[in-house]
Amino acid sequence: MFGSHLSVAGGLHNALIEAQRLDMDCVQVFTKNQRQWRAAPLSEESIREWNQHRKETEMDQVVSHDSYLINLAHSGEEPWRKSVEAFRDELQRCEMLAIPYLVTHPGAHLGEGIDAGIERVAAALNLLHRDLAGYRTVTLLEVTAGQGTCLGAKFEEIKQIIDRVTDSERVAVCLDTAHMIEAGYDLTSAEGTLATLDELDAVISLARVKAIHINDSKTPRGSRVDRHEHIGKGHVSLEAFRSFVNHPAFQNVPMILETPKEEASNGELWDVINLRVLRDLQKTERKTGRSRAK
Repeated sequence: MFGSHLSVAGGLHNALIEAQRLDMDCVQVFTKNQRQWRAAPLSEESIREWNQHRKETEMDQVVSHDSYLINLAHSGEEPWRKSVEAFRDELQRCEMLAIPYLVTHPGAHLGEGIDAGIERVAAALNLLHRDLAGYRTVTLLEVTAGQGTCLGAKFEEIKQIIDRVTDSERVAVCLDTAHMIEAGYDLTSAEGTLATLDELDAVISLARVKAIHINDSKTPRGSRVDRHEHIGKGHVSLEAFRSFVNHPAFQNVPMILETPKEEASNGELWDVINLRVLRDLQKTERKTGRSRAK
């Protein structure tokens, strides 16, 4: 199932309306301004409108992304607690809106070391799970490009966080195809992609993948620089995308575009073009009878 990260300008429900208009199967949203620490609480009216339009659009598959300011791996006590409280608010918003998945970057250790950063992330999640017992929203740790001291560029780092979380069923994984190739994983061919997914399965398990950011990359394999590009216009091969969209483990996993919001030279939205390319890769697989990934 395919969708995109859409704007909530004018009301959260507007993302649902736009997703339906663009014939999407799923959608990702921010539930607050991602560049600000604080936001006004969700009003009863905004929740009502969200629920009404979600029912009308039949948009069951919704993913949220947290604020980019949050760093659950921060080495400083005050900034760490500020991030924990901000993430608490994100979880509470998702719970009120019945959004099943909240994506977060694991954070940056800022020179304290990978192990120290992993411990800080796990401690934050354990604290929040204790305080917010019974919440249904699952935190998705996103695979990152590995810029600077950011955690999550290796599957093993994601696994180490999960292993340290007491209620591990409340934590899962969000892949990002751009981040994966930027982190050094081989998404330059079908063979490389399937080997990468086999590695992921061995380290974490494909069953832990609950969302995929389906993006191309402006920068090459191993660049560690996070720059998204339209599908087929960057360094991730079309055969890699074909492997993702046809993989049996991902048939019910939301695949979300986070590519630039702009129009092509013919005036068509790039979201529409990218969705068409991805759907064509599925159709081509079915028509040619290619063997699917095992």
